[in-house]
Amino acid sequence: AADGGGPLTAHVGGWAAPVGIALVADRLSSLMLVVSSAVTLCVMVYSLAQAYADQEYAAPLAIFHPAYLIMVAGVSDAFLSGDLFNLFVAFEMLLSGSYVLLTFGGTESRIRAGATYVVIGLASSLLFLVGIAVSYGATGTVSMAQLAERFQTLPGYLKLLVELTLLLVFVVKAAIFPMSAWLPDSYPTAPAPATALFAGLLTKVGIYSVIRLEALLFPGGPVSVLLMWAALLTMLVGIFGAVAQTDIKRMLSFTLVSHIGYMVFGVGLSTVAGMSGAVFYVVHHITVQTSLFLVTGLIERRAGTTSLDDLGGLMRLAPVIAVLFFVPAMNLAGIPPMSGFLGKLNLVQAGIAAGGALPLILVAGGLVTSLLTLYAMSTAWSKAFWRVPPPGTADRPGTVLESEETTLTRAPGTEGITGREIVTSTTMPVPMLGATTALVVLGLSYTVLAGPLSALTRRTAEELLTREPYISAVLGGAR
Repeated sequence: AADGGGPLTAHVGGWAAPVGIALVADRLSSLMLVVSSAVTLCVMVYSLAQAYADQEYAAPLAIFHPAYLIMVAGVSDAFLSGDLFNLFVAFEMLLSGSYVLLTFGGTESRIRAGATYVVIGLASSLLFLVGIAVSYGATGTVSMAQLAERFQTLPGYLKLLVELTLLLVFVVKAAIFPMSAWLPDSYPTAPAPATALFAGLLTKVGIYSVIRLEALLFPGGPVSVLLMWAALLTMLVGIFGAVAQTDIKRMLSFTLVSHIGYMVFGVGLSTVAGMSGAVFYVVHHITVQTSLFLVTGLIERRAGTTSLDDLGGLMRLAPVIAVLFFVPAMNLAGIPPMSGFLGKLNLVQAGIAAGGALPLILVAGGLVTSLLTLYAMSTAWSKAFWRVPPPGTADRPGTVLESEETTLTRAPGTEGITGREIVTSTTMPVPMLGATTALVVLGLSYTVLAGPLSALTRRTAEELLTREPYISAVLGGAR
């Protein structure tokens, strides 16, 4: 698909589209599969190393990894789905796995967060079914290639109704403002490997679906203006929330929401340059955000907490972790010449080239968001690693300041809770550090490979907005 041969199509069960289920690998889905596979492999290695280091050889492994693989299968299926109903099935697969991972351990905070997450997930899935039913009732098909042709013949009001219904579903799943409040309360409670995978991939499946919706099914519609306003509010509301946090996990969850706005910005422009910038930023953000959450898991393992009020002095005690946090943090903030800077530069140039008041407002909002991201990341790094530990933290449960031995403690506030203990250790399992380092290096490699990657994302955007290669590959003679 990426070498110019066009999208590749597989018809499940030998039934050709639009009757059967089509799996389609074009440049976008192929790129997403490659990046997500690298990320899921690193997170899997990290989780296995953590489990064996904590001597969890029985039940937790038997629960965690099947759920993990089901979720990964759902993510992969979503990237390849060629019809709306199969996309719905893929979402249900990844959500069913994420429900288990989010509540893994059965602590009170995880059950509470999981309840909210499940309700939001079920409500959006129900709305998705409604959107599929309306689409099928109006066009007689759920094949996305055939829908791309038939939606253009619908009355304007019906076409807009279907687009808004499906868009609302994907807005919830991608945590785009104003449907993003659930994310910062849910993700920080999960185990570190699960949180990292949630942050890296689950919201990106929502963004991927928005790209498919706007580029393939409803190109050039009036909803693009709505998307640009949503992008601006997502960036600003998310980063203001991040600046106000005193816990690294919650801060990263808010930056996750904020930087989704950059991707929506590119999609809303509805230009080749904007779509190319959005795809480039998706690739960058999957890797960098996942690596930051994995490093946060290392911080929690070393110090027993992720509260910035309780952390300090880790630069001297854990210099490797300090470097592993600093590099992706600066990448996320967009420090030149890292991929975060290049991705934002692509979007800024696309906004300026598009012209008009709203794209320029979005450019200004993106620059403000980038500066505030740098402020939030610098503050977190200086408090956790650079400053002298606050007075009195030595007496707090879960805090490690000076120790020559590995200890088992509970994190602050978890005393009396039955479930998995937080391990605080002066030495980290090598595979955990190796998996995290591999992701950090992968994020840096996007800078070295920026030229080929930018060329690939531009060809991807051209293919998306042309639409004809996708439709012809799926339908072929059935047109």
